[in-house]
Amino acid sequence: MKILLAVDGSLFTKKMLAYLAAHEELITAGRHEYTALTVQPALPPRARAALSKEMVEEYYAEESAKVLEPVQKFLAQHSITPVCRSEVGPAGETIAKIAENEKYDLIIMGTHGHGALGKLVMGSVSTQVLANCSVPVMLIR
Repeated sequence: MKILLAVDGSLFTKKMLAYLAAHEELITAGRHEYTALTVQPALPPRARAALSKEMVEEYYAEESAKVLEPVQKFLAQHSITPVCRSEVGPAGETIAKIAENEKYDLIIMGTHGHGALGKLVMGSVSTQVLANCSVPVMLIR
């Protein structure tokens, strides 16, 4: 199975990884193909304009590494070497687009578990993923 792990470095990513570790059918080495994906929000246009292209790229690389390195280490403990990927843009739309275009079988992601009012006010990455793709999504709360 081709699995996309949507990660952001939060407590909810840690809970998702703990869930994986507790479910052998999801974490068995060699059984699945994993991609760990983090999506960084784009810097505001004025900030990007004030910085060199190299500085902007370095910033995105550093922020992505903070998220992906712990995930990579965790999976290595289970003899899994994921493809690590970083993108820039709106998280929900980007995750959904990648999952659809690259034909993933499953998206696994942590969710903050906001109530209906919280989703209305703040939006939700998981809600955006669910709304924008037909790939099955496993939400870990």
